[in-house]
Amino acid sequence: MGFRENLKSQLQYSNMLVKELAARSGVKKKTLDSYLGVHGYTPSVEAAFSIARALGVSVEYLVTGSETGQKRGLSSLPRDVREIVRAVERLNVKDRQVVLTLANSLGNR
Repeated sequence: MGFRENLKSQLQYSNMLVKELAARSGVKKKTLDSYLGVHGYTPSVEAAFSIARALGVSVEYLVTGSETGQKRGLSSLPRDVREIVRAVERLNVKDRQVVLTLANSLGNR
């Protein structure tokens, strides 16, 4: 998949509207629409970086759909694991400990 498809997928996964991404990234909605449109225009490096940062993924992930190298972020994890991580991030410290204990007990079965 290319940038267009990966961007669409990540927007859907993040449950984010294009206008929300525009506000978070500083890239105009019209410009984002051109990346997502039929022609799938390629963004500048600066725009790709801003978009990736706003979505919480790497530019490499948006361009290739995967990550290589030593520093791997959430985008390198399977989708279901990323959903779990993001859900746990929203919990308070005490509830995170409960989830960790539960996950460890499930992993030892």
